[in-house]
Amino acid sequence: MLGSHVPWGRPEAMECVMALAAIGNCHREGCSSSIPQGLATEQLCLNHFLDEAFVRTDHALQYCRQGRSLSAGSLDWLLSDALAVVKNLEESADQPDADQRDRMLELLLILANLQEYVAHHSVRVERLA
Repeated sequence: MLGSHVPWGRPEAMECVMALAAIGNCHREGCSSSIPQGLATEQLCLNHFLDEAFVRTDHALQYCRQGRSLSAGSLDWLLSDALAVVKNLEESADQPDADQRDRMLELLLILANLQEYVAHHSVRVERLA
């Protein structure tokens, strides 16, 4: 849910993510892919991070279409997803994986469209006092 809380993590955690070194493999059962440096706190490989980011974005779009408000934390978390994607695009520039690159660019486009939608429609962003 995207109401007054962020169910998938804390936006402020992403600030620390970029400073951490890549460690280990994805924590998803059955996945042995390495964790990119920018996703160390998430403990997910890029593909699983993208899967989750698409789900978060889809939920936010559903909320907007229903005229429901988004929490500031939820919006911040979606924007931190965009930052993580940009960092991963930068890190993988020398060794691009075409499918991952396409998914990252698609997610960035959807997030940009969501941001525009929120800015130009009557979508309320709840700010906690």
